[in-house]
Amino acid sequence: MSRRSAIRNWVEYAPAWPILKALEWLPLPASRLLARSLGAAAHALTPGWRRIADRNLRLALPEMPEMRRAAVIRQVYQHLARVLLSLARMPRIREDNLEQWLVYEGYEHYAAAHKQGRGVLFLTAHLGNWELSAHGHCLHGNSMNVVGRPLDNPYFDRYVDGRRTVSGNRVIRKQEFGRQALRALRANEAVGVLVDQNAGDDGVFVDFFGHKASATSGQVRIAMRTGTPIVPGFAFWDEQRGICVLRFGAALEMVSSGDKEADLVENTQRCQNVIEQAVREHPDQWLWIHRRWKTRPPGEPDLY
Repeated sequence: MSRRSAIRNWVEYAPAWPILKALEWLPLPASRLLARSLGAAAHALTPGWRRIADRNLRLALPEMPEMRRAAVIRQVYQHLARVLLSLARMPRIREDNLEQWLVYEGYEHYAAAHKQGRGVLFLTAHLGNWELSAHGHCLHGNSMNVVGRPLDNPYFDRYVDGRRTVSGNRVIRKQEFGRQALRALRANEAVGVLVDQNAGDDGVFVDFFGHKASATSGQVRIAMRTGTPIVPGFAFWDEQRGICVLRFGAALEMVSSGDKEADLVENTQRCQNVIEQAVREHPDQWLWIHRRWKTRPPGEPDLY
């Protein structure tokens, strides 16, 4: 975590706290209206993020018309506002009202993987409502371990961790991923990993929307070492039903040719292919404001 002044941390958190409490305690229709307003305000006040999203969409989906591209960017902000709303209200999202927020499709894929007794690695991303999916899965009787890095502001970090663990889930810090994840898997627990962001110089370069991207490989390394199944899972917002649908896919088949480095790249590519397909199906629910192609292979130009 970067070193920051206590004053800066408080100045950032103090105005956010009453907004977060309002999202939690207002009647749900009013909270949803507030969330939509926050999404619109964030869209208007973050031109730098909008430019990154526009550049990413041009790179990934060059055939998308300009008006559609602008609409997708607006929808991304609204989707992030829905994620924030569910995060704020997590103490009030319980087993007895979960179906008002989240329903399952493909649960049998998780059940089959869990039955093997080697734990489950969830392949997921900043796509759909990743916070609600973990919360709801635990309320459904399946506690899990959520991997994440500490936020720079310790007040926000404690707030988010508190929400992520209120249902009984546990947080694994990214720096402790290997040791803690192996311990959880040995206990036949599930570990959720967001693997869609730029992994920097430590990543494996694979194709993502036709461009080389640095991808996290830790999850694949563990799966290759332990035989733990990797199960894709994304909680997509269904506008017509007004809820999220948590969809699990069949466990990914891992290549095992004997060439560990080649297998690592191929299996990482398979994971990223799943994410790419899901983003293509729901482009308005992915985090386009992140510089996904920031790290380049040697000799390739900066795409931003």
